[in-house]
Amino acid sequence: MTRLDSTSSLTSQSPTTFASSQAQGPLLSSEMMAKLERMELVTRKIFRGRMKGERRSKRKGQSVEFADFRNYVSGDDLRFIDWNLFARMDRLYLKLFLEEEDLHFYALVDDSLSMDFGTPSKFFVARQLAASLCYIGLCRGDRVSISTFGRSATPVVVRGKSTAHRMLGYLESAPCTEASPSMEETMRRFCLKNTGKGIVVVITDLMNKSGYETALKMLVAREMDIYLLHVLSPEELEPKLVGDLSLLDCEDRDRRDISVSASLLQRYEQTLNAFIEQARSFCNRRSITYVSVRSDQPIEPLINEYLRTRGLVR
Repeated sequence: MTRLDSTSSLTSQSPTTFASSQAQGPLLSSEMMAKLERMELVTRKIFRGRMKGERRSKRKGQSVEFADFRNYVSGDDLRFIDWNLFARMDRLYLKLFLEEEDLHFYALVDDSLSMDFGTPSKFFVARQLAASLCYIGLCRGDRVSISTFGRSATPVVVRGKSTAHRMLGYLESAPCTEASPSMEETMRRFCLKNTGKGIVVVITDLMNKSGYETALKMLVAREMDIYLLHVLSPEELEPKLVGDLSLLDCEDRDRRDISVSASLLQRYEQTLNAFIEQARSFCNRRSITYVSVRSDQPIEPLINEYLRTRGLVR
């Protein structure tokens, strides 16, 4: 990917524009948590869980809810033979039941310095999104793994509503860091460490000079249900810059001197739109659900309406 030079500069134009992610209030209010408890994470694929949960599976197993019959074959468990049906038809049939299983949900949050920009900051909104989705999973008994790019080697893995404080504590204490690895390195480490399949939500601004394509291809190869939440701030989408400026990239300290004009802002808008469309097209071709997120969007309609229409929650 060709990184947007103008965008990379804008994300670090001045330290005073960085919003303090620790000073923007709690990630989830009690009112929001009450609403999230009524939702459920949805997967377009069926994955085999490690533990039985509250989610109905297409697999047949042992439960109290009848699903279907099939012919008995040698070696089947005799306890599941329908003897009433045998008395009527003189043939052995096995009763099948619906099985419930847990869903594996993974949330990966970009914690690079470019995320600590905007009002509210992209990183704060990214953590709000991750906290909301993880809380939905915990309320439904799903297995939830949450990590940032810089701490992907030591994710927090939780299950059950009673463990929500661990998940929230992890996210609330997570800082943006200069030591955050590239997206490719993060995904390689994630794929090596996590053998289970499930839903993977990657929350990032995609501003990585090494690109995002190889990283996302690693997840596609794992046959996971992938969602990319692309977070950009209104200051990046609609920059209000004038005059002669010296812009400094917060991640690699690259400096650019520019003279802001109407034509320059127009070229920036065209380049940014092309970058967004390239990312959307890349995802669509690989069955990755791409969701564009403005950091100034209220979290409640974003979860309850926008992500519901994208099929991630219901």
